[in-house]
Amino acid sequence: MSTENLQGNKIVVTDTSCFILLEKINAIEILHRMFPTVLTTPEIEKEYGNPLPDWVIIKPADETLKKKFHQYVDLGEASAIALASEITCDYIILDDMEGRKLAVKLGLPVMGTIGVLLNAKRNGIIPLFRPYLNLIQQTNFRLSEQLATQFINDAGE
Repeated sequence: MSTENLQGNKIVVTDTSCFILLEKINAIEILHRMFPTVLTTPEIEKEYGNPLPDWVIIKPADETLKKKFHQYVDLGEASAIALASEITCDYIILDDMEGRKLAVKLGLPVMGTIGVLLNAKRNGIIPLFRPYLNLIQQTNFRLSEQLATQFINDAGE
C-alpha cells in the first residue's frame, strides 16, 4: 500500500530534534513515508551536522520573522517556526516545549517526533509503536513514564 494513499501529499516543516531522534533509532525513513514533502531550513541543516536525506527540501525562512521568533526560542526552532508561518503546511514537528508553545500561540499545527511514530502506527506504516518508544527511551530524549504510558495506550498496545 503506498504512503500517498494513506497520507495524500502532506507537507511538514521539521526542527533538528526530529531528524536527530529518528536517526538515533534508525527510523528517519518513517518521516518520509508519513510525509512525502519534508521541509527544513539551512539553520536546521547546519545544526543537524550530517547530510540530510535527499528527500528533505531545504528552504530559507523570512529573516524578519526568524529574528522575531529567535527572541523566544533557539535559531533552529525560530527558523522552522518562521518557515511554517510563511507556507501552508500540515504540521510543524517540534519537540522543545518553548518552541511548541510559540508555534501553538501562532496557530500552527504542531506534532512531536513521538507523534510522528504514533501516527505511523495508526496508518499502518509501522506494525508496532512500542519498540520505537523503547528505543527512544534508551536515548537522551526526556519523556516521563506517564507520557510514555499514555502514548502506548494511544497506540492500542
